[in-house]
Amino acid sequence: MSMAIAASCGSLNALTLGLPTRAAVPDAKGALPKQMFIGRGAVSAKIKQRFATDIESISMLAILRPATTGLAESRRFPEILVLGLHVPSGAAVPVEVIDHIAAQRQGGIVFVCVRDGGPLPDAETGEPIASDAEQCAFAVRRNVPVKPGHTPITKVHAGAWRPAAGSRLTVYGTTMEELWDSLCAQTIADDIDGSDIDARIAARERATFLESEYAKAKAAHARARTTEQRNAAYGKMLAIRKELAQLKV
Repeated sequence: MSMAIAASCGSLNALTLGLPTRAAVPDAKGALPKQMFIGRGAVSAKIKQRFATDIESISMLAILRPATTGLAESRRFPEILVLGLHVPSGAAVPVEVIDHIAAQRQGGIVFVCVRDGGPLPDAETGEPIASDAEQCAFAVRRNVPVKPGHTPITKVHAGAWRPAAGSRLTVYGTTMEELWDSLCAQTIADDIDGSDIDARIAARERATFLESEYAKAKAAHARARTTEQRNAAYGKMLAIRKELAQLKV
């Protein structure tokens, strides 16, 4: 299949993303109506509004199966879909829409979010700067590990926006389940290795929380009026720095 006849979201399709040709969905079958996801069952007015305002178009870009990837079968992930979501310029990753769509399937879905312009991090400072370039961000909805017998929890994870031209997904692993873990790692950690991805996600989220707590402790130290208050805040800062160093994220 050539790039010209593969289903696309903006300029991106299965082939430009680096996925196997056999996995690409033909252009004639790629476009999916929004009504397909909100026309059945009870759907809140809020979700319907999200589909109306946050999504410009939806496209099925690729279907990853053992036959199209060469990987061994997996009971949990017989196939993994790659779904394109075109969003308005400058819009955020549509987390609520992604959560709603992914909840309708047992298998995995990698969402390829595309927008025509928006803030991108500066290569040197990391500060957001305006850009009119086509951009892409990957997103997945993944189960959060819980103890046996506890209510299952899921969470949507999104990667950073980046120029669409450099966006790639790699088929990696020996089984479809390993592929899913790898695709989640590529989305969340910008890493092809999906091993221990749940532990790494937990560590990253803990680090984010600790950084917030460190900022609070630093502010408390700055406004402290007594030696006791300063020492308490400084001690908390030291403890947080130690834990952050141990997390290694």
